[in-house]
Amino acid sequence: MNQYRDAGVDVAAGNDLVRRIKPMVASTHSTKVLGGLGGFAGLFDLSSCSYEQPVLVTGSDGVGTKTSLALQYHKPETVGVDLVAMCVNDVIVCGATPLFFLDYISSARLDVDVAEKMIAGMVEGCQQAGMALLGGETAEMPGLYQAGDWDLAGFCVGIVEKSKIIDGSKVKPGDALIGLASSGPHANGYSLIRKLLQALDGDQNQVDDGILSNLLEPTRIYVKALKALEDNAVSMHACAHITGGGFIENLPRVLPRGVLAMIDWPTSRWPEVFHWIQRHSMMTPAEMHQVFNCGIGMILCVDARDLEKSMDCLRACGEQALELGFIKAADSAQAEPCVMIAG
Repeated sequence: MNQYRDAGVDVAAGNDLVRRIKPMVASTHSTKVLGGLGGFAGLFDLSSCSYEQPVLVTGSDGVGTKTSLALQYHKPETVGVDLVAMCVNDVIVCGATPLFFLDYISSARLDVDVAEKMIAGMVEGCQQAGMALLGGETAEMPGLYQAGDWDLAGFCVGIVEKSKIIDGSKVKPGDALIGLASSGPHANGYSLIRKLLQALDGDQNQVDDGILSNLLEPTRIYVKALKALEDNAVSMHACAHITGGGFIENLPRVLPRGVLAMIDWPTSRWPEVFHWIQRHSMMTPAEMHQVFNCGIGMILCVDARDLEKSMDCLRACGEQALELGFIKAADSAQAEPCVMIAG
């Protein structure tokens, strides 16, 4: 065993981590979770889920290079939330209720204190999403990773009634578009952001505490917002998680042929952190909209008759909801869906 530790893998550290995280992981469990942490697999009982035609919905993602920035500023718990958020926000756009989440953490050497904080962030994210942290895996891979390198990945599973899947098929001209404010860049574009910070070399005149705080802010989780709309019988026609690719690439993924999304989101409406990114990167607004969320983390397409009810409902549950625009018919019914942004 000493030879294995000398090779860079500490089995005892892994066991210590499991011992530390068991109580907080258990705090996300309900009676649907069978067994506890430490088995070969996680067990989730679906028998009490009352669906006539249940459909399981899955999503997988990672945090990417934001992890390096969070570790540099001693905020490893933030990327634990990011990891859950990036997965669960993809799942809920289909109308699904999140059930459980699993993670994968890899590094050159397991620092138990850092890993514990990352998992504490995952626990927080799972509690926000109302789902169980069912299990995960931690791997030490010296030689593949350099000292100080970490990578996080995960996936979640949700469930939706087949007849209630949100798939964009009901989208029609005249529908209203609502934006839900992001908490910053979320977990996209950090290869560029880190490069900008390195170029400034810690010049505090160029990077004030507010900007840095926004860059480290965890991804917002929108589970409660979409659940509130469902509970209030809002006619949701489509929903898009605005991740890498921005408005330009993500919104068309949930729209049918023959429509245009007309969006009023000029640079004057962007939060300051995105002005900072644009100023130091010299990207055009069009380029920014294809990389960053520019202040909007989720776009909802609802029947225009439900616009006012939707806005009231979203604001009542703590969301900063903004009217973004509307759906317009394209010149051809077979035209690929696209986004037009004013300003």
